Amino acid sequence: MVIGYKRWRSQNYLLNRMSFRDLVRAYFTYPAIQVYIALCVASSALAIYWAQSVLPVLGAVAAAVLVYPLVWYLLHRFVLHGRWMYRSRWTARLWKRVHYDHHLHPNDLSVLFGALHNTLITIFVATAPVGWLIGGAAGAAAAFAAGLATTCFYEFCHCIQHLAYTPKLKMLQRMKKLHLAHHFHNEQGNYGITNFLWDRLLSTYYERPGSVPRSPTVRNLGYTGPEVARYPWVARISDGTPSSGLVRDTQRAP
Repeated sequence: MVIGYKRWRSQNYLLNRMSFRDLVRAYFTYPAIQVYIALCVASSALAIYWAQSVLPVLGAVAAAVLVYPLVWYLLHRFVLHGRWMYRSRWTARLWKRVHYDHHLHPNDLSVLFGALHNTLITIFVATAPVGWLIGGAAGAAAAFAAGLATTCFYEFCHCIQHLAYTPKLKMLQRMKKLHLAHHFHNEQGNYGITNFLWDRLLSTYYERPGSVPRSPTVRNLGYTGPEVARYPWVARISDGTPSSGLVRDTQRAP
């Protein structure tokens, strides 16, 4: 059932108060997820229609699935956890929406999902060019479809990681443990969501929270104190003034 974003958000979905069934309902009625699924089906149909050989299309899909975790890792580590976005009035609002709000309110489903005008461009750029190089137009369409399907999987797993629910699958339990450590112990590691290969290769992986120090910026991502005073744009967007309870709230225990 297709519903509007404003109507969906009015439900006030909080993952720490939802059941698994609640999540499934909220997930499949979220407009962005519906767009991902529709575009995935359409792109898959185009890939089949344009394909002159199966192998290049399969190669494009495989390449997209391999490239996607690396792209996410780099964006998460160096863009979303970088400090340059909130230091510019031109990118502060975007940074607040795509990541700061999620760390500040990790159980709020409305800020967990990315906005389509940001995510679709990223997915397309990360997958379609490599697909085109391997299989032409059919490869690009297939790679984009693979990127969309991967995004749907990633988003659902991400929801489960913040849901008041213990997954039955060991794989999901491990993903949840590692991701929650990123949110509540030390944000400078475990940047993957479903795939932690690049964390291992680039030395940002930690299995046990006790193996790394607890970060004082795990909830506010470093946007506190002098940073708020010097770069007030996120604070002003949040509540009108840079001197309110914003910083204190970010440091409360989960």
